[in-house]
Amino acid sequence: MEYSSANLIAFFYTNWKKLVIVPFLAMVIAVVFSGPQFIKPLFESQVILFPSTTNSVSKALLPQSNGYGDEDIFEYGDEQQAEQLLQILNSGEIRDSVISKFDLMNHYDIDPESSYPRTKLFKEYESKIEFARTQFMSVEINVLDTDPQMAADIANYISKLVDQVKRRVSRGRAEMGLEIVKNEYHSLKSEIQTMEDKITQLRYKGVHDYESQSAVFNEQYAIALAGGASQSRIKELERRLDTLAKYGGKYVAIRDELQLLKEEEVKLKTKFDQAKVDVNQNLPATFKVDAARPAERKTYPKRSVLILAIGFATFILMAFVLMVQSTLVELRKAAE
Repeated sequence: MEYSSANLIAFFYTNWKKLVIVPFLAMVIAVVFSGPQFIKPLFESQVILFPSTTNSVSKALLPQSNGYGDEDIFEYGDEQQAEQLLQILNSGEIRDSVISKFDLMNHYDIDPESSYPRTKLFKEYESKIEFARTQFMSVEINVLDTDPQMAADIANYISKLVDQVKRRVSRGRAEMGLEIVKNEYHSLKSEIQTMEDKITQLRYKGVHDYESQSAVFNEQYAIALAGGASQSRIKELERRLDTLAKYGGKYVAIRDELQLLKEEEVKLKTKFDQAKVDVNQNLPATFKVDAARPAERKTYPKRSVLILAIGFATFILMAFVLMVQSTLVELRKAAE
């Protein structure tokens, strides 16, 4: 059977009662069964976070060995930081903390004695709590719940938890770094002290400044020899020159190495101070645009959209069934 425009008009005219009454009844049923008695309304709360680019406060605020750092603590993060933030939000630590804090097992009416209760809990958690990156490199925390206040509380708690988790991870690495730098710094100071003690011993032996002493004593020795000075004076100068010859090379080597070590000490002291700041930092890892508030209107279900969709779907299905039924009747008549 071919359906021209005229045939379609005739078809709808003949079956208009069924095409109107059945979808209308379906919409009435949808009105009843989409009510709060059958479908619990869900309220949505949202927090928008921007990640920070600053991983180390010391590098952004404290002087470095080559000047001041070029990091800006007020700069928003890029795609990489946003993805890292999403990884933290989807971590088991945050999920388990939220579940424990708000007793979601009972809140979601999941029987802990049933089969696979944690699997059911995790699925419910993932369906109600979502994290998504926006085109502006921010991250959205969206929470759906039957209680609007609960939805807002969960969203705000997660936003605070992000900073705590990231700070804990960073602090762990910072403490390890601090311990390494601390040990190196104290080891270097001990080495410097040992070399300073050696320098002091050489000074007790008469070596204070090898270059200047050598020049002065050699000059005085030449003058003494040329001027016919006393033997005791000449022997005294020879003794001092012998002392310089014996300990001068050692003095110069220790002095030069000590100078290099003290330059290294300054750099290591800077690293030590930076590491202490990084361990004790409390700078938030995110920028929170606004705190979540309890929603005044439900987000799900959209009853008007749902009812119209059911009515339209029923109309299409009914028209298809009637067309098939009409076509089968025509085919039977043709077969006879």
